[in-house]
Amino acid sequence: MRLDLAAIERSLRAVQRDFARINATLEIPRDPLSDRVIANLLAGYAYLDSLLALGRNPLALGNSADLLQLNHLVLCGTDEADIKDAAKHLAETVARFYDRSGPGGVGELMDTLAAYRDEPVWRRAARAYIQVMSRPQLFIEGNHRTGALIMSALLAGEGKPPFVLTVNNAKAYFDPSTLAKDSRKRSLQLFLRRPKLCKRFAELLKSEADRGFLRP
Repeated sequence: MRLDLAAIERSLRAVQRDFARINATLEIPRDPLSDRVIANLLAGYAYLDSLLALGRNPLALGNSADLLQLNHLVLCGTDEADIKDAAKHLAETVARFYDRSGPGGVGELMDTLAAYRDEPVWRRAARAYIQVMSRPQLFIEGNHRTGALIMSALLAGEGKPPFVLTVNNAKAYFDPSTLAKDSRKRSLQLFLRRPKLCKRFAELLKSEADRGFLRP
């Protein structure tokens, strides 16, 4: 299973060109997709592709550093100067990521995936994304983009196409993402919202599964 990075870039560029129209339809407007955001996100997809080539699952026990690397890439890309400038922020992200004093760290993400390991991959990917996005979020910044890559890793690990933002799925992705982001982990609000959110994301992932984002 390998990713077609050129096809992924074409889709992201199409969203970028049409973002003003898309943004006008969203419940909460978002910042446009800049060239840098797209370049860094593509670096994340490229890294995920390299893991797939190695048969390495970033969500397997002992591979949590790969999840951190996905986040570092969507924030800084591969530019050494940008990485150096963000060193303090990245160190703070690592501390937050491994913090077990609350519900926001990677440990609870792994627990969630383990608890629902028998569910279809669409629902497990949805649960993982909600866990990443709900407060406190897994990362300090870049949770939308890293969450999309984490969903893609789960899907590709079971032979499904990655999740990629398209002109057609942007609203169906961003609007429930806002609901997840506005919910606190272990809260009654999220307890009540989660079933519907999980269903919405799972249906989105399944309906938008496009093998055009995979190499022949």
